[in-house]
Amino acid sequence: MYKQIASNKRKATLFIFLFVILILALGFIFGYVTDLGYFGVGLAGIIAIGYGLIGYYSGDKFILFISGARQVTRGNARPIYNLVENLCIASGLPVPKIYVIPDLSPNAFATGRDPKHASLALTSGIIEKLEKAELEGVVAHELSHIKNFDIRLASMVVIFVGIVALLSNWLLRMSFFGRGRRRRGGGGQIGLILLLIGLALAIFSPLIARLIQFAISRKREFLADASGAMITRYPEGLARALEKISSDPTPLQRVNNTTAHLYISNPLRRQKGWLTKLYSTHPPIKERIKVLRKISENV
Repeated sequence: MYKQIASNKRKATLFIFLFVILILALGFIFGYVTDLGYFGVGLAGIIAIGYGLIGYYSGDKFILFISGARQVTRGNARPIYNLVENLCIASGLPVPKIYVIPDLSPNAFATGRDPKHASLALTSGIIEKLEKAELEGVVAHELSHIKNFDIRLASMVVIFVGIVALLSNWLLRMSFFGRGRRRRGGGGQIGLILLLIGLALAIFSPLIARLIQFAISRKREFLADASGAMITRYPEGLARALEKISSDPTPLQRVNNTTAHLYISNPLRRQKGWLTKLYSTHPPIKERIKVLRKISENV
């Protein structure tokens, strides 16, 4: 378990570094094409900071709103509140705000910027369809996302993807319609090479950003599975929960590409073919269950 945790943390750091390099590269090329020079890199940084602050402080509220989540308390949802509270005591976490999504599809996610400002959302379907030990496994998984600050990382990744898409769009527009070095015919061969690089970045950066997002999400799911097993000391509970969730045919009603990676199981329709794993926001359920049962053998 500790090897899995350490490996995933290193890989997540590498992926964030790649995001930063991609954004700075787009900023540099944007500055060249528009004659802004290094100010283009500064502009990319300013945009990143602005988007980051908005996402950091308000991203969770937006996610909960578009998911149709409704907050519950001990008074109107005592059994689920007590279950979450007991696991928070075991993991040393403050009790997050608890939300229920009125949807029969079994699923769950956590969001927020840190353990003190975290929220846990469970669908009514997952509460009704799972046994207590299985639901504890799911909640422990989500609490692990909170404890490992995955919720902050997930918000940052969404912001980075948005910034890359925005800068790529601007770069494409400037390359074809803007003024600057290209229109004046300056720059020579180096200018032409940079322009071609800029066009390639503008076209492929959104795709690269999405692939990085998917890779980070997959690694954090393995990490949360291992950490959740450490909280409950019963990996089989989460393994059985994942089996039930993955085999349930009920589609989640309110979900999109922006929020899909937050859920414990990918709520979007699965694609078929050899690209499935590459473009999935989650690792294959069978692989996750296999890892959990290997952990179970050693507990």
